[in-house]
Amino acid sequence: MSFDDIINRFGSHSLKWDMMSARYDVPADEGLPMWVADMDFPAPQCVQDAVQRMHDHGIYGYYGDERSYLEAICWWMKNRHGWEVDPSAIFTTHGLVNGTAMCVETFTQPGDSVVLMTPVYHAFAKVIRANGRHVIECDLRNNDGRYEMDFEAWDAQMDGSARMLVLCSPHNPGGRVWTKDELQGVADFAKRHDLILVSDEIHHDLVFPSATHTPMALIDGIEDRLIMMTATTKTFNIAGSHSGNVIIQNPALRRKFANRLMGLGLSPNAFGLHMAEAAYSPEGAAWVDELVAYLDGNKQLFDTAINAIPGLKSMPLESTYLAWVDFSGTGMPREEFTARVEKEAKIAVNHGPTFGSGGEDFLRFNLATPRALVEQAIERMQAAFSDLQ
Repeated sequence: MSFDDIINRFGSHSLKWDMMSARYDVPADEGLPMWVADMDFPAPQCVQDAVQRMHDHGIYGYYGDERSYLEAICWWMKNRHGWEVDPSAIFTTHGLVNGTAMCVETFTQPGDSVVLMTPVYHAFAKVIRANGRHVIECDLRNNDGRYEMDFEAWDAQMDGSARMLVLCSPHNPGGRVWTKDELQGVADFAKRHDLILVSDEIHHDLVFPSATHTPMALIDGIEDRLIMMTATTKTFNIAGSHSGNVIIQNPALRRKFANRLMGLGLSPNAFGLHMAEAAYSPEGAAWVDELVAYLDGNKQLFDTAINAIPGLKSMPLESTYLAWVDFSGTGMPREEFTARVEKEAKIAVNHGPTFGSGGEDFLRFNLATPRALVEQAIERMQAAFSDLQ
């Protein structure tokens, strides 16, 4: 199938499509859902074939002997990211939101604080607060439409209550791919303040040619406090499999995490493991290369059109398929520009404030959809803000 094929997802229990009206009051018969971070593309054929083999077998029992699954993860990380992973360091969780929650539970105590570099993926703050911990929001500096780290300001914010830092690398929603120097700065910051560093790298395969992703595990001097998190789910559009990997090199941290998993009685979802093993393959790699090229085309089309509307500015993406659009130049209050997008353009989008401090003037648009729908969204945005042009 082509990425241009439009597939009807209504009535498939799709959160993105079937809940658009209930969540945003955007009518289902006219609306464009550009909120939830899943793609409107089928998973690669190798993944579909793995599910078909499970179907044909007809017995869906407990998954055993993880060697081939772990080997596939190690192969992918070495060949795609230059990162040698010890298979004994890999834990499987029910996705990376669950992985984040498990890290918060395992390595902090109620009342502790966890540092987030905001604005950032909204689920982090939700699980931190739901576990009875506090969030310290360290604002990223918006330097002419590009997020940068501000360690001097962040050092001044530390009050001794923080025990963990959750890094989003590449960054969601800003699309930054952090440089090696920036990642070294994060590692040094974590060491200065004695923080466990959780690096969520779920978007690490969706990087455009303008940038190169460096796994935090390749940064020097951080092994004693580093938790890596990766997944197939964003890369291959299999988020419904709810599988992800927490990778811990340090033996002491590894034992602590293993004990917490055992204490909760968690074990992997067999469907997710079969799909992940199939995805982490040469066939999956070829599909990802085609996907990134297509997303790059969508990004360039969207950015060119949105940036031509006076007062709107789409932050240049180095990674992800999530456009982060700044409406501050319109001079409109948040309620007005949001209403124009949702009520006039009939596009369901993520609201900036849900990503924390610094997100107030932004909306997030999901561009992982057939190009014809991106073009529709552009036309609707141009009409909704026609008075500015």
